[in-house]
Amino acid sequence: MRQRRKSGTSRPKQLGIIVAGVGLVGAGGWFAGSQMQSPADAAAAHRPPKAGPVTVAVERRSLTASVVTQGSVEFASPQSLALAGPVGPPDSGSGGSGSTGEVVQRVTKAPAAGSEVKEGDVLMQVSGRPVLVLRGSVPMYRTLGPGASGDDVKQLEKALARLGFNPGGTSGTYGQSDAAAVVSWYRSKGFHAQEPSVADQQQLGTLEAAVTTAQQGLLEAQQGGGAGGTGSTGEAGKLQLKAARQQLDAANSALSAFQSSYGTRIPAGEVVFLPDLPARLDKVSVKIGDTPSGPVGTVTSSKVVVQAVVPGSDAKLLHKGMTAQVETPDGKKVTGELVALGDDVPKNDSGDGKDGSGSSDAEGGGGGGGGGDASAPVPVQISIPSGELDKHANGSAKVTIKVGSSQGQVLTVPLAALHTSADGQAKVQVARGSTVVDVPVKAGLSAEGQVEVTPTGDALRVGDQVVIGR
Repeated sequence: MRQRRKSGTSRPKQLGIIVAGVGLVGAGGWFAGSQMQSPADAAAAHRPPKAGPVTVAVERRSLTASVVTQGSVEFASPQSLALAGPVGPPDSGSGGSGSTGEVVQRVTKAPAAGSEVKEGDVLMQVSGRPVLVLRGSVPMYRTLGPGASGDDVKQLEKALARLGFNPGGTSGTYGQSDAAAVVSWYRSKGFHAQEPSVADQQQLGTLEAAVTTAQQGLLEAQQGGGAGGTGSTGEAGKLQLKAARQQLDAANSALSAFQSSYGTRIPAGEVVFLPDLPARLDKVSVKIGDTPSGPVGTVTSSKVVVQAVVPGSDAKLLHKGMTAQVETPDGKKVTGELVALGDDVPKNDSGDGKDGSGSSDAEGGGGGGGGGDASAPVPVQISIPSGELDKHANGSAKVTIKVGSSQGQVLTVPLAALHTSADGQAKVQVARGSTVVDVPVKAGLSAEGQVEVTPTGDALRVGDQVVIGR
């Protein structure tokens, strides 16, 4: 009895287990069937979507076109400085003698790098004699003294007048008034002007003695060879008289010629003419004890400029007078002015190899060098207000020159969106829905990768998507 009751109660449980198992099998089959794909379906599912145009929205903004370059901050107009000849008379000096017995000149007071020199200043001293500075474009190339004439003498006279030492006019011929002015100028600097040397004085004495001797010879000839003679009337006496007169004429001519150049002089090495003053001594090449036989240093203007180069294509956009923004690495910003470009940029005469070479279209304000290569670099020079960047000399700076700007805010698109059709018409492609349409435009200023566009009517608006690629 108990066994029958136990079997009866287990059958429903077994049936439930069987039904549940069938359900699980069915669900697993459905899931497996839903996840299975054919090879074609799998390939289609992994295929990339169909490519469409790459677009960018039209903007309304202001544009400013600029030429940007990197430059160097320098003092302007570097020029190598050298003495044109000896300082003082030929036998002056304090450095001992060479193997030939000639006195060697030595620097006794060297110029100071970084100092400023003005007109009339003493630049340095050689063998105790001064080397003075005057303003002028004609270089010193000879000794200036009595009898000399030319543009260099006129230049000296003008400089003496500016300094307040009256040379008696600017005739261009060195005379006694010039000599007196030179003496006063030297005295004001604590020096004596170069008077005739001992050799000159001896030569003058010799020539004066020759004149006296010739005069005595003429007198003797006139008296017939003796103090009590009555004169000579024969042919021999006439020849003797003629010879005596010729000797006197020759002696007087030699004395006059020497006297015309005898007096206070300026030796070739005692004056340096510079085109612009005041000037700054940028570098010094000599020290005390050196022989000043070569360059003694480099002089520059006291003005600071920025030297840079730009591609020829950019140079065509530039002209003198443009405003330039200059920024140094430490963040200092200064407003300068474009004062020279191309061939107008002064060449570097300092001997350091920087010649600022390049060419330009003088009237057009640019143009490249390099045989017409539009990309060839063109030098430019930016002037800087006095004192603004003196401490940044020999450093670098970023230069930004504004060449144009839009009239307020304008429609702009990327340069890549602009194309030209076969008839020369500028166009942009605009994506509208599933189609792309061409919209004719007029191109304007371009800057920062954007270009100003003006459509016909309202064919193009802010927010429209223009095609820049596919």
